[in-house]
Amino acid sequence: MPVEETPASAMRFGRMNLMRYLIYFGVNPAALAYAMTTLGSAMINNIFSFYYVKLFLNTYKISEGAFHQSQVVYMVWNAVNDPLFGYLQDNSRVPCCSQRRLSILYGAPFYSLAFLLAWFPWRSYSPDDWLCGLHLVVALCAFDGMLTFVLLAQCALFAEISSHHQNRLRLIKYSQVASLIGSSSVLFCGVVSKNMENFSAFQAFTVLIAVISCLCMCYTGIHSESRFDNKGSESDLVSVDQTPQSAFSFSMLKTLMWQILTNRDFQLFVLMNFFQVFMLAFFNNFTMIFTEHLIPPDVLPSLAKSIMYGAGFICPQLLVLSCQSLLRGLGYYKIILFTFYVEGGMAVIMLLLGPQHYYFLAFFLTINMVIIQAAFSLFGLPLADIIDTDLQQYKRSSPLSSMVFGTNALFTKPGQSLAPMMVLNILNQFGYEKLKDAGNISNPSTLESIHSVMFYLVCLVPLCVATMQILAWRPFSIRNSHTVDAKYIES
Repeated sequence: MPVEETPASAMRFGRMNLMRYLIYFGVNPAALAYAMTTLGSAMINNIFSFYYVKLFLNTYKISEGAFHQSQVVYMVWNAVNDPLFGYLQDNSRVPCCSQRRLSILYGAPFYSLAFLLAWFPWRSYSPDDWLCGLHLVVALCAFDGMLTFVLLAQCALFAEISSHHQNRLRLIKYSQVASLIGSSSVLFCGVVSKNMENFSAFQAFTVLIAVISCLCMCYTGIHSESRFDNKGSESDLVSVDQTPQSAFSFSMLKTLMWQILTNRDFQLFVLMNFFQVFMLAFFNNFTMIFTEHLIPPDVLPSLAKSIMYGAGFICPQLLVLSCQSLLRGLGYYKIILFTFYVEGGMAVIMLLLGPQHYYFLAFFLTINMVIIQAAFSLFGLPLADIIDTDLQQYKRSSPLSSMVFGTNALFTKPGQSLAPMMVLNILNQFGYEKLKDAGNISNPSTLESIHSVMFYLVCLVPLCVATMQILAWRPFSIRNSHTVDAKYIES
């Protein structure tokens, strides 16, 4: 008698056929499945980070006090959710949390819905409306919470799919291609909405992007696998206590956190990464504002500015893809260090040239966005090496991938809030809050003052941050992982 085909067996058969087709065309199925979450998240993350500050400041007219309060709440939430989600994903026995692909599969719809919260006002806001401040708090916390849950699982997959440097470079290659495609959402969003001038078109575009993003991440949730998915749910305790863990334990969380935090390479990486996150937020949130004020419309029309913004999100992936051979030959350590010297050197040149060189200023802003994002795209490599070191040092049965990434985020994500808070506070001291609408400026000296402050921020912030990053990154000791074989046996 023929065996009745079940939905599960039919799905397995379909997945096998899909993998055969992908292999036939030279596509690595594991890398493709991993990269689909990068594609989906890049579509919505870049739009969110690039537009939300301008939306709430210039369109919703949020007060400075409410903006700062929302950023403080956001920082606190960031400090709580990353290590807790990391601990949950590494120690939970519930499949939707413990299995990386299921975390992505079930989290993707909520992640995409959270992305949409910011773009639809809860009512017609008046200037300094209290509800606008609440709206920003909810939008930031919901979006970051789901981003953390989904992308922690993907970061863990990066470390767990393979321990070989070459295989990890393949994941980065596929991920950068996906990010390249996903980052074009900023370009198309700017063109479709005329840089948010047509707000209805902007809202419609965000809904479309949210749907596409969700489908992409669900592909990862169906087709991706970690090497540790089938190793059981035994707890990963330190050698001093091998008893099974039956429930959430703050003492265990404290022990594991301490083991991670006492790793000197982790400390150096976190310090360097904090400044990188700060710089990413600085340019993502304020490039559009700086460009509109410092570069006249007759020099760069709206379409040219849209292309400039899009290039800032698309070119980083092209740069990383073109540096694959350098990553194999030199390793990530030297390349990341080199980017810091480039950032600092360009800031000095821009400072010496002055604000009247508009085309070079546009080039400087774009190149900074490109270099900072490109270097940030490589940060999974040192974190994966830190995870490997931790796995060996404490002889764990499976790595604490999510906890390492989550603990890193605990200290670095506050940079996402500190950057807009600090910059906005400086700008408002020179009258920016009264000058949001350039057409209503009656005092030319005030406008000149705010433009001068913006220019010095554009130059001095990258210079100072690059200096701090060089000092933090130079002592990092894991420099030659690209020259050694796998650090543990894959099974």
